[in-house]
Amino acid sequence: QVQLVESGGGLVQTGGSLRLSCAASGRTFSSYTMGWFRQAPGKEREFVAGISRSGGGTYYADSVKGRFTISRDSAKNTVYLQINTLKPEDTAVYYCAVTRRDYGALTNEFDYWGQGTQVTVSS
Repeated sequence: QVQLVESGGGLVQTGGSLRLSCAASGRTFSSYTMGWFRQAPGKEREFVAGISRSGGGTYYADSVKGRFTISRDSAKNTVYLQINTLKPEDTAVYYCAVTRRDYGALTNEFDYWGQGTQVTVSS
């Protein structure tokens, strides 16, 4: 089993930046494709970004391309999500998740989830 703990959320103004972190427990971090999702009030959880086991491959939802960057540090068992040029519509709880698949972008393709970190963007 993998335990995931997100951090780095907060209240920021439009145009600001945040870096979210997700620390994973266990020695099998490099075995997992990692993903970030978000869920706004009253909406379904949606995929944001994913990164391959090696970190050499990344992929993004169209809505965040160019503003969000996912990365991972295997030495620290941590995956990051750099968010730039924040918009009010980015307000959501952000979750990280892991999957043993080579690729995943649907919630049911991921096996373990963190508890989420709140990002609120003021206009």
